[in-house]
Amino acid sequence: MKKIINYSPNFYSKKRNSKQIKFIIFHYTGMKKEQDAINKLTNIQSQVSSHYLVKNNGDIVILVPDLYIAWHAGKSTWKNFKSLNKNSIGIEISNPGHEHKYMNFSKKQILSILKLSKFLKKKYNILSKNILGHSDIAPFRKKDPGEKFPWKTLSKFGIGHWHSLSQSILKKYRKKKVNSLEEKNFYKNLNKIGYTKNILHKKILISIFQRRYRQELINGKIDRECLLISKSLLKKLN
Repeated sequence: MKKIINYSPNFYSKKRNSKQIKFIIFHYTGMKKEQDAINKLTNIQSQVSSHYLVKNNGDIVILVPDLYIAWHAGKSTWKNFKSLNKNSIGIEISNPGHEHKYMNFSKKQILSILKLSKFLKKKYNILSKNILGHSDIAPFRKKDPGEKFPWKTLSKFGIGHWHSLSQSILKKYRKKKVNSLEEKNFYKNLNKIGYTKNILHKKILISIFQRRYRQELINGKIDRECLLISKSLLKKLN
């Protein structure tokens, strides 16, 4: 990993205790040009930052030292945690995002993400289940890192978690309708996993779940496949 220092002024000046760091949050930059994203993350007027940026070529830009609170998560919730900036390390990944011809993440990026995440996970004793995407903690505002982010691959190395269901089982139950009780259980499962209790915008919340765990089909509809995935995740988390 090649590391480049380009400090951002956008962070709180008071240091935090390393024990406060419990999460890693992945983002994509969502801008057409990589340099524009770097400029924004280091511009005091933007009031946004992250701890790291992974460039298209895999190089890692250090923007904010780990023990300072960067401004990347915004209004966010996960389980009993709110405003996750204070408890997380933010990693931006160069990608134009859904508004600018969303692209696959490069192999060099994925390798750097893996190395950096394993290092941070070990250094701060971060649990695999606490490695999340921006959309997980802010589902009604964000889609990143999106359905092209390699969660399944990373989970094999302890970066994030994944279900234990086979493709044959999943395809068998895809688009199979659920009854009203199963629908309620699905939302309960999402809440136990960590997602917000707010289900006023059900379709958005389902789509966010699918972007992470059922990336082949994102339709905002609960089916038996989604229900099975939620059950499998809960078993692994408990």
